[in-house]
Amino acid sequence: MEHVHLAVEEDDLYSGYNDYNPTFDSEELENDVGFQQAVRTSHGRRPPMTAKFPGTPIGPRSLASSFGARLHMASSMGRPMTGAVQDGSARPMTAVKAAGYTTSLSRGSAFDPLGQSRGPAPALEAKNEDTPEEKIKILEKKVNDLIEESCMAQSMGALQVALEKAKEAGRKERALVRQREQSGSADHINLDLTYSVLLNLANQYTNNEMYPEALNSYQIIVKNKMFSNAGRLKVNMANIYFKQKNYPKAIKFYRMALDQITNAHKEMRIKIMQNIGVVFICMGQYTDAITSFEHIMSESPNIKTGFNLILCYYAIGDRERMKKAFQKLISVPLGIDDEDKYIPSNEDTSSNMVIEAIKNDKLHQMERDLKTLAEKYIMTAAKLIAPAIETLFATGFDWCVDMVKSSQYVELANDLEINKAITYLRQKDFNQVEAVETLKAFEKKDSRVKSAAATNLSFLYFLEKDYDQADRYADLAMNADRYNPAALINKGNTVFVKQDYEKAAEFYKEALRNDSSCTEGLYNLGLTYQRLNRLEEALDCFLKLHAILRNSSQVMYQLASLYELLENPEQAIEWLMQVISVTPTDAQALAKLGELHDGEGDKSQAFQYYYESFRYFPSNIHVIEWLGAYYIETQFCEKAIQYFERATLIQPTQVKWQLMVASCYRRSGNSQKALETYKEIHRKFPENVECLRFLVRLCTDMQLKEAQDYATKLKKVEKMKEIREQRIKSGREGSARSRREGRESSAGSAVSQSESKHFNPLLDSGRDSGRSSSSTKGERLSAKMRSLPGSNEPYEASSPKELDASYVDPLGPQMDRPKTGVKKRVEDDDFADEELGDDLLPE
Repeated sequence: MEHVHLAVEEDDLYSGYNDYNPTFDSEELENDVGFQQAVRTSHGRRPPMTAKFPGTPIGPRSLASSFGARLHMASSMGRPMTGAVQDGSARPMTAVKAAGYTTSLSRGSAFDPLGQSRGPAPALEAKNEDTPEEKIKILEKKVNDLIEESCMAQSMGALQVALEKAKEAGRKERALVRQREQSGSADHINLDLTYSVLLNLANQYTNNEMYPEALNSYQIIVKNKMFSNAGRLKVNMANIYFKQKNYPKAIKFYRMALDQITNAHKEMRIKIMQNIGVVFICMGQYTDAITSFEHIMSESPNIKTGFNLILCYYAIGDRERMKKAFQKLISVPLGIDDEDKYIPSNEDTSSNMVIEAIKNDKLHQMERDLKTLAEKYIMTAAKLIAPAIETLFATGFDWCVDMVKSSQYVELANDLEINKAITYLRQKDFNQVEAVETLKAFEKKDSRVKSAAATNLSFLYFLEKDYDQADRYADLAMNADRYNPAALINKGNTVFVKQDYEKAAEFYKEALRNDSSCTEGLYNLGLTYQRLNRLEEALDCFLKLHAILRNSSQVMYQLASLYELLENPEQAIEWLMQVISVTPTDAQALAKLGELHDGEGDKSQAFQYYYESFRYFPSNIHVIEWLGAYYIETQFCEKAIQYFERATLIQPTQVKWQLMVASCYRRSGNSQKALETYKEIHRKFPENVECLRFLVRLCTDMQLKEAQDYATKLKKVEKMKEIREQRIKSGREGSARSRREGRESSAGSAVSQSESKHFNPLLDSGRDSGRSSSSTKGERLSAKMRSLPGSNEPYEASSPKELDASYVDPLGPQMDRPKTGVKKRVEDDDFADEELGDDLLPE
């Protein structure tokens, strides 16, 4: 109860509520002298709110409380009073300086809280660059800038500029060290900067293949004990020794680096051991390489090491360990996400947007590249060990297929089976039933595999000239995958051989739309336009192809052929010169050059190219004939003899080459040799009129008794020739007359009565009988004469076994036949060098 106060009657319960501090009275600000002075002197110190009020003493104000007492306030902010403000004088300085005020200005100045009237700030005090510390800092910055410039130049491929910058950084760094020593601060040398300069210089020496200088720079770093972890750089030194093929030293430095790297850096140690294994392979020490690779596969297996391990087992011929290594290879985890992760769902829109964003980002591309590399290694390993792990390569392939089917690479099993069929073909086993049956088994598989198998089957049948089957499987491949360019090319080829060039061009164009880099389609399209006589369009195709295949002799030869057809021999010669610059031993291109120069009238250049063509391929009849005729024209008949003798060896049934040999002997004045040659020709071709004529002439000139005998034979042969020509002529007239009579009899014209009166059956019958008898005898004689060769023909002229002197260089261009879906040209008829279309697996 002691805390309870009773209200007294004289006390007003509501007193004090209207009492307030007059400082907060905004209506009286005009009469407040202190406030008015503060406004007029705003850039000076702010006066305290203790100015005297009218009727109040100079001193602290009193504030009435609710209980009637008055509280003394020093100021509106609770600060102690600092004194009165006199009119016309500045306030005295207080303990705390207010922002924007100064005591130096008089009362009544303008309001300027930011101090803008004072003008700009004074300049900073300049540093003195002559001091040793400043010089050292500036030099350090220059060295760092040079290192950065060197690295940037290397990243842009300017290796020489990068090396120059690295050298200059080295010179600046040495000057920096000397300056520190002179200033007495040698203890403060920047070791990190020295390390960076030396390492960058060594790297730039290595990039410029200046290996001795690079090794010296690395040695300086490695031998300096003040550099921590410098022993790792022995890996770089080992790499240099490997490039120099100094394998023992490379092994030594790799092992030294391995000893100085702790087990905490497991990945680094694995990479060094992998390098050691590769060096052992290069040295042929497969057992030591196997030791390194097996350790890696047990600690941290990876695709590349597993493949190298299989290669080593293959080199030593260990079948069982090859199988185990292949099983390890296909079980190596890739550590990548499944492709199903990137398939958008229909429900969540936000997640679909995220999937669309990451579908083709750098990480997904890296995952795809890693998977492609793994599939390449597995396919190559399977193709390598399949013939080696079993007696029959088909059995080995079947084992590999079974292993792949039970692994994470199930989709590779079908590709392996296709590769099995292709391996049959590479062994030139075209009629192998298993190869065809294997490919046909994929007709019921999924579309991608079906298209690949059908494409290869179409190509096979095209090579065997079974164009109907080739067309059927080309259609099957197209139906399975319309965007398969190899299938479209095979389809175009089957149409091309049927001479439907317009339709073939459409298929080639579609293949190019699906794959703009399909060189086979562009080449075949050019050939098609050439057959359609659309030479300008063909020229455009081959010019585009030349931009892609800069060193293709086939493309350049086609360009030369087109320019020749366009009657531009100068351009044709220029392109053929490029052909022989790429393939200087191409006899066909050399012969074509000779032909063009001959057409231009330059016999000497023509002779040079024809002679070079003959030197590389001495069986081209056209070249031999031109060279022989050239020597006869230049009156060097003795030199022409060797060419015509070679032609005789190539075409022994052609009498004209032997006659040319005898003619050369006769022209050169060697009558005796010419006579012997003509006699030999007469022995082989007794019915040859020209040979008999020259024999008569030579024997007469040499006054030989045999002249009369040869003259008699000549008359007999000429008479037989004349009879044969008459029989052939009469036979043609008789056949024409019989055809004419047949047409007349078919008209149904009747014999008139006046004509029938003079008809004598007996006489006409005898006449018909005689005509029939003589006709039969004449037909037998005519047939016998026709069976004999003419004066300029050999006896074997009608024989189908006559030698074909035409030649197409297997390495030269092929002009008459379109390319199939083959990426490599068959060289020297070696089918093992072919790849069947775009559907083949990576090597």
